[in-house]
Amino acid sequence: MRYHFKAKKTYNCNHGIIYNPHHPIYNRCTLYFKDGKGLCVVQQRFKPFNKSTWWSEVSFELADAIFEHPGFSHYFKTHAREEDENGFYPTVTVRQIMWALRMNPLKKERWETVFDRKEI
Repeated sequence: MRYHFKAKKTYNCNHGIIYNPHHPIYNRCTLYFKDGKGLCVVQQRFKPFNKSTWWSEVSFELADAIFEHPGFSHYFKTHAREEDENGFYPTVTVRQIMWALRMNPLKKERWETVFDRKEI
């Protein structure tokens, strides 16, 4: 049996900021920033009315759970970089970072698309 991530009833969004880089794939993301280096994390959303999807910031409760994970600091050190000339930081999907940290995954929806396990 597979166990999925369950959000806490209460949460404080103390970690990660909403960043608007005007990236070709997304307009908003959750940016983890420390010592001049940053890492963007995006999550896919779905609008049932017109069956469209888009990438945006991570849910607040999930942003805290990722940051508070014991392996996050190592993951951040290996993947975070300084801002490039276009104003972009390295970007990963929420599923990629959860997989790398060995967290319980989010429930997979039929409408979700994936990237080939590399940075966006």
